[in-house]
Amino acid sequence: MDEIRLIIGLGNPELEYGLTRHNAGFWALNIIAQRNKAIWTSEPKFRSEISKIYIGSPIQRCVWLLKPSLYMNESGEAVGKFCFFHKIQPYEILVVHDELDLLPGVLKLKKGGGNAGHNGLKNIQNKLQSSNFWRLRIGIGHPRTTETKIKNVSNFVLSKPTSNEKEKIDQCIDLCVNYVDEILKGEMKIIKDAIDKEK
Repeated sequence: MDEIRLIIGLGNPELEYGLTRHNAGFWALNIIAQRNKAIWTSEPKFRSEISKIYIGSPIQRCVWLLKPSLYMNESGEAVGKFCFFHKIQPYEILVVHDELDLLPGVLKLKKGGGNAGHNGLKNIQNKLQSSNFWRLRIGIGHPRTTETKIKNVSNFVLSKPTSNEKEKIDQCIDLCVNYVDEILKGEMKIIKDAIDKEK
């Protein structure tokens, strides 16, 4: 059983990208922090926005939340520094990110595997020298599977979802947040079963 010590949300920090599909990981972490009344602080040492939540009763343990303050393709630099400092192993990490290969409204949990061309994941794998971390994949769709007129993948992920797509993505994030305690305790089979039932 892998207890999670760090949840990473992927996105681009600039305001202009805040509402784009590529920032779905940031959206999820913001809601996790909000529901746990956690406060974000800027940590230049780790080039990230950092927060923490506490789980467990009666003995609580701290779980870190991290949003890199770097462009998506540089996310691994922030993650690598933070994990080295806090001695966090790859299997203790959950990365929440947008997923082109899943339709809006679809959520998948997996451990390891390739990066499917996701530059944030690729950079994290390079810096950790491992792909043995957990990933919560939030479906955003792909130009070929949605009704968008945008055909270029880079332009697609850096554009805003339609109101219908956003509603479905928000439902995914709600599901993620509702089961965050189980995820952090490492009860991954329970989460996978719950996600499958929601399809």
